[in-house]
Amino acid sequence: MITTSIEQPDDIQFDETLRPQTFGEYVGQEKVKKNLDILIQAAKHRGEAIEHVLLYGPAGLGKTTLANIIAKELNVNIKTTSGPAIERVGDFGSILTNLQDGDILFIDEIHRLNKSIEEILYPAMEDYKLDIIIGKGPSARTIQLDLPKFTLIGATTKLGSLSNPLRNRFGAIHRLEFYTNSEIKRILERSGRILNVNIDDSGLEKISTCARATPRVANRLLKRVRDFSQIKNHATINATVAIEALEMIDVDPLGLEPADKHILTTIIEKFGGGPVGLGTIAAATSEEIKTIEEVYEPYLIQIGFLTRTPRGRMATEAAYAHLGIKYTPKDGALF
Repeated sequence: MITTSIEQPDDIQFDETLRPQTFGEYVGQEKVKKNLDILIQAAKHRGEAIEHVLLYGPAGLGKTTLANIIAKELNVNIKTTSGPAIERVGDFGSILTNLQDGDILFIDEIHRLNKSIEEILYPAMEDYKLDIIIGKGPSARTIQLDLPKFTLIGATTKLGSLSNPLRNRFGAIHRLEFYTNSEIKRILERSGRILNVNIDDSGLEKISTCARATPRVANRLLKRVRDFSQIKNHATINATVAIEALEMIDVDPLGLEPADKHILTTIIEKFGGGPVGLGTIAAATSEEIKTIEEVYEPYLIQIGFLTRTPRGRMATEAAYAHLGIKYTPKDGALF
């Protein structure tokens, strides 16, 4: 899926090329940037490590980028890992003991840490201590190691999945919001300069409206449009070129792909517009429940095409209009 905000394998190198290196280059999230900048400047003035930071919000909005910018602003090293990658207590202990004073440990998808790792993390975050159990049975004993004064930056798309004890140990918690169309255009303009892509304002406008308010998606679409323009020998990417390229990869003017439309048409045509349960939608569309809930549904709700009710999902009048299907109001419809 081209417009998914979840990172794809071919995004990694592309994102590294386009990733902002300073707060000045980072477009959007103005309130979060100001608060983080104050946090950083105050910590530098005191000569201390900054408080532990938790960044949350939908995928693709720049949580990893912000973590790297924080490290650069502080001029410290950053160690990056993810919740699912830390499987054993010993591995995590090795990561912690190899940090230096002031270093940043960035854990992506921190909500997916297993409970045994969380238990070690509590004293590490609060007291900079690492408790290790040596031996088994009656002869087992606990030793305590001092850890460097590090900063943990956690990133999650599911704040509610974090346990309260872990969440309460973060001194600064910030939510990243979806981007406005003008912010996405500025991101695309910067990316175009880095990639040496000649794109005018009309081309930027067309791509930005399809980007699902997400920088990762915007840059991915720019890459596809750039490839199309190059093969077709277009000197400049304008609105016409962008529309041709987007139509070729089945992305409509609002950023919907065939799978998005299939979910909406299934709800409308098979279930009268809803309400219908998520499991039923998954069975009817041959998609996994988790995929619908995490990949497709958030954007459809954001643009007002889908709504959740106590009885299930319902397609809105706007969804009918976008798909060109006649809308008939239902008694008791909950929109």
